Amino acid sequence: MFINWNEIPVNEVAPGVRIKAPYGENLMISLLDMDEGAVVPLHHHPHEQGGIMISGKMELTIGDETRTVTKDEAYLIGPNVPHRAVAVGGPALALDIFSPVREDYADLVNRYIPPSDDSR
Repeated sequence: MFINWNEIPVNEVAPGVRIKAPYGENLMISLLDMDEGAVVPLHHHPHEQGGIMISGKMELTIGDETRTVTKDEAYLIGPNVPHRAVAVGGPALALDIFSPVREDYADLVNRYIPPSDDSR
């Protein structure tokens, strides 16, 4: 399967946080586009997640550790590990990979990210 990103529907999973998430049988890729200051609140899900920063910077918390992730840096998040992301210093673009497929993103909804983050 080849992917034309322009044909993939956009899902806004939090204010200023948009994804495009094509998927196969067992794997989903997600192009994560965040406005400056946008927050993906602390959440967890049963899916394993990996990603790489394409551009910009993201303050990423995985479990008890927080780091600023920049272009070409990657991360792995185990199943059910709490994590949070904030775009810092401008917009951020990352490519996330999920296994198994996130059923909520496949349905263009969000079932794991809470609607707000009081720790901002």
